Order: sequence, then structure tokens, then C-alpha cells
Amino acid sequence: MERIVCLLIGYVFGLFQTAYFYGKAHGIDIRQYGSGNSGTTNALRVLGTKAGLIVLAGDCFKCIAAVVIVRIIYSGSPIIYLLCLYAGAGAILGHNFPFYMNFKGGKGIAATAGMILAFHPYFIIMGVVIFFGIFLTTHMVSLASLLVYAGFVAEIIIFGQLGIIFDGMTKPQLYEMYALSILLAVMAYIRHRENIVRLIHGNERKTYLFHKNKLDVEPEKKK
Repeated sequence: MERIVCLLIGYVFGLFQTAYFYGKAHGIDIRQYGSGNSGTTNALRVLGTKAGLIVLAGDCFKCIAAVVIVRIIYSGSPIIYLLCLYAGAGAILGHNFPFYMNFKGGKGIAATAGMILAFHPYFIIMGVVIFFGIFLTTHMVSLASLLVYAGFVAEIIIFGQLGIIFDGMTKPQLYEMYALSILLAVMAYIRHRENIVRLIHGNERKTYLFHKNKLDVEPEKKK
């Protein structure tokens, strides 16, 4: 039951579509521009660096908030990290599949960043190094994001097997946490399947922070 509660808490927070609301405040529906995605990268490409940073912060914060609330509610639980992961998963699901937008949201990377930031300090360093190391050298958000996910799953399993951080959890609980982290990674890779195809063929879009990004999809219409 507590797992379902954590998922629901996360999902409710994940429903706040920062890019969509920011776009509406500036007179556009972000889903009709650029890639059509309601996420940080599309906001950055369509609306600029300031918008991208605001959307990133908003999407990170909603996942952090969900995890923090779960930490407060279930403080002292031996499976607190598993419950936090469920809260993060719920926030990512809410971001990716918001019911009031016909279940068409973002790809969950900024929300995942929030989950990693709130999960445990050990995970932050590797996440930051991998993402910015890859992004600043390739300017490919998708590649950096997918590698962060792979690193996150690897860390979860390594720390679990070594008895670091999660030492109060039983083996079945550890395996459940491994499975959940792998499922989140698989979902991220599925959501990025078009990006993966472009990466394989060497024509993935590049994203830049401080100069205009070239869009490969023109806006359909402006509301």
C-alpha cells in the first residue's frame, strides 16, 4: 500500500507541466513547436535559454518535492530509498503521461534529474559529471541523458550489492529497487527511441545554451 501511495504522490506532482504552462504564459502551446515535446529541451530550443533553465528548475523541483514529502511521511522506514524511488517514478510518469494532456507530456529527463538530486548525495556527483561531460562535448542532450540513466542504474546495483547506503534492506527489497530503476531506464530509452535512431545514423540534433538552436520541425500554428 505504501508503494502505491508514493507513486500517487509522485504522479500528482509530476502533473505540473512546466514547459506547457510557461509556453502558455508567453502565448504559445509548446506542443505545436519544435519537437512537439513538453519538456526542457524543446523549451530551450523554442523559447531560449532562460525558458529552458526555468523549465528545467520547475521539472526538477516537482520531483524533489515529491521525494521530500515521502521522506517526511515515511521517515525511519527501512525501505525509505525504495519508497523515494517509487515517488520519483510517479513524478516521471506524471510528467510523461499527464491525464489532462491526453497522456502526452515530456520524456522525463529533468524529472529524473530531480529524483537523482533528492535520492542521495552519492548519486549527484556521477550524474553531474556524466551529463555535463557528455553534453558540453557533444551538445547532445539525448546522449547525455541516456548515459546518466545507465549510470544511475549501475550505481543503484553496485551500492546495493556492496551494502552501501541500502544496508537496512532485504535482498528481495534490493532486487525490487533494481527492477524499478531498470524499468525507469527502459522507459526513458523507449521515449528516446527516435533520438537513438538519429544517434546511430549520426544526425541527432544538437542543443546549445547560449546561441540560437536550429529547429528541424517548424511550428504548425501559434495560439
